[in-house]
Amino acid sequence: MMRKTGIAFLMLLSSCLLSGQELRCNVQIVSQQIQGTNKQVFQTLQNAIYEFMNNRVWTNHVYSMEERIECNLMFNITEQLSADEFRGTLQVQVRRPVFNSNYSTTTLNFVDNDIHFRYVEFSPLEFDLNSHTSSLTSLLAFYAYFILGLDYDTFSLFGGTPYFTNAERIVMNAQSANAPEAGWKPMDDLAHKSRYWIVKDMLDAEYEPVREFNYRYHRLGLDVMDEKVAEGRAEITNSLELIQRVFRKRPDPYMYLLRLVFDAKADELVNVYTESYPEERNRAHAILTEVDKTNANKYNAILEQTTQVN
Repeated sequence: MMRKTGIAFLMLLSSCLLSGQELRCNVQIVSQQIQGTNKQVFQTLQNAIYEFMNNRVWTNHVYSMEERIECNLMFNITEQLSADEFRGTLQVQVRRPVFNSNYSTTTLNFVDNDIHFRYVEFSPLEFDLNSHTSSLTSLLAFYAYFILGLDYDTFSLFGGTPYFTNAERIVMNAQSANAPEAGWKPMDDLAHKSRYWIVKDMLDAEYEPVREFNYRYHRLGLDVMDEKVAEGRAEITNSLELIQRVFRKRPDPYMYLLRLVFDAKADELVNVYTESYPEERNRAHAILTEVDKTNANKYNAILEQTTQVN
């Protein structure tokens, strides 16, 4: 009887370990600009955020340890407005493994330039998807769901929609609660670089080609290049036309969502064409220098490639 009970317990424990914990999130808090305060609070906060991001169940799907999504949150605290009120920036980086390789590709490299929250040392971080509990947990949960949405989009076409929808709900909850912190309202960043705008654009039908690009680039491009280099690279080149379509349509005057793509992919795109044919290099170069003028000089290296194999 005891043996059966022990087996049942182990099965339950195994199930619990596999049922959630979707993120493998590294957390760093930088506070050099804050002088003369209790520095221990930042270590406590770092530990609390780490536990919140990594130990919470964010989906209904089963994840193994190897399948956890690799991400980094780096908080740079620039102001301490009171004993429990902080302001600063947050850099969010996300990586995804490429099938059958040791290579991981960056899917997001974003800096949130206006984070503002309260934290009382040792207080629990509580979150409710249906209400705005605190700006800190809303901020963390927003990025958890946004990270999940991006990752799912790279494995199935529009697979991230439920998670982007949850991120949008967090934004709406903050607005309903009249949260004073920046980033939750459309007027908080007229250049469309805020949390409000990046998730709104991600769910906007006019930006669907960007999400289709994410799927085709990763799942049909990078993931097949281990065995079919030319086919995978051709799919990546074809997928660039989806970005070009959005660029030419110009859904809004800023199109910051395209900036998110190229902040993550510009260097990698140059490397993709290291061993390519002149026609393909010329086509990719023409599209990239049209849609991403910021990195035009970087893309010129594509034309300088001379190897023609695979």
